[in-house]
Amino acid sequence: MTMDPQRRLVPIADPADPRIAEFTQMRDRDLAGRGDRFIAEGRVVLQALLDAEGAGRRFVLEKLLLLENRVEGASDLIARVDPDCPVYVAGRDVLDAAVGFAMHRGILAVGRHLPAPTLAEFLDTLPDQALVVAACGIANHDNIGGIFRNAGVFGADAVVLDGSCCDPLYRKAIRVSVGAALRVPFCRGGSIADLVGSLAVHGFEIAGLSPRGTAPLASFRPGRRLALLAGTEGEGLPADILDRVSTLRIEQAPGMDSLNVATASGIALWHVASSMGRTEAL
Repeated sequence: MTMDPQRRLVPIADPADPRIAEFTQMRDRDLAGRGDRFIAEGRVVLQALLDAEGAGRRFVLEKLLLLENRVEGASDLIARVDPDCPVYVAGRDVLDAAVGFAMHRGILAVGRHLPAPTLAEFLDTLPDQALVVAACGIANHDNIGGIFRNAGVFGADAVVLDGSCCDPLYRKAIRVSVGAALRVPFCRGGSIADLVGSLAVHGFEIAGLSPRGTAPLASFRPGRRLALLAGTEGEGLPADILDRVSTLRIEQAPGMDSLNVATASGIALWHVASSMGRTEAL
């Protein structure tokens, strides 16, 4: 029997209530790291978290905090929350005082990522015909969020990140990705050389995106398993990695700097996803 969403709400009257401690002073605590836990913000992101929670149990929703005037509009999502997950409700003054700024979206959740034990085990779960984005040294949360959004829009099966990439579950990265960081499976850790080695062992053709790429993207036709490799802005992919993989360049007008890495990944994903039959007209 489905529980009435209104009956499970737990009111919070004190911003220092220890039951909502994970949500307090979020700007100060976001960058400190939360292990496998993260904050999800807003209706769209909460919906993505609930969808991902039921898809292979990659995530667990641990608690929810809502602004009072968001309860009615989120009743359909509240009804999907596991009965053992607490759902707290607070007024505007209490919520803003707790998080440390004006929380306009009024929907916050604590989630926990259940990552695969190893990169090899993660890659073992991918289909025979697979499209992966591999990221190296992406330290900007907007770029990580943009890469995940592109991966989701163009039907990539996964994103793998080396250990120097920033956390895709940082609150801003999730928001920029419009929840795609929760929808697209990912694995992180190790060096870019480790990623390239594991992808090669698992039968992936690896194509590095670089302004110095030897082949134009427009002429590239992917095989059944492809990993697109994207490096940090400025320095790009390391030279020793570029020597080990095929390289692609996005041709552009002369006299301009190279594209932003999130934009470049979007263009490359559109091209290869179209060639692999992963896109269709809306």
